[in-house]
Amino acid sequence: MKLEDLTIYQMAMDIGERVWQMVDSWSHFAKNTIGNQLVNAVDSVAANISEGLGRYHYKETKNFGYYARGSLFETKTWLTKAHSRKLISDIEYKDLEGSIETLGVKINRYLKSIGKS
Repeated sequence: MKLEDLTIYQMAMDIGERVWQMVDSWSHFAKNTIGNQLVNAVDSVAANISEGLGRYHYKETKNFGYYARGSLFETKTWLTKAHSRKLISDIEYKDLEGSIETLGVKINRYLKSIGKS
């Protein structure tokens, strides 16, 4: 299986690019506080999925899947902080929150499938 064929990887990459575009327009202070944390967390989701797949052993793949899910939850926290501090609109927040929820469900399904014949 190729990494690029994984739906969860594609979704994580898409969310990461959307967050990057959003944070890029923020003030210097916002970028260097919440922005850095948010971008690091969201980029970590795709990075952990790819690292896990690259380990070629189902136990490590699953472990890195758990890390990806943890980073997704961290992303949601930073996104919520950005919203409460008026850095993103209600529409942006709801759109990204919906994508994060969908990706979370898909990551859970992926984790359940790992190691099964």
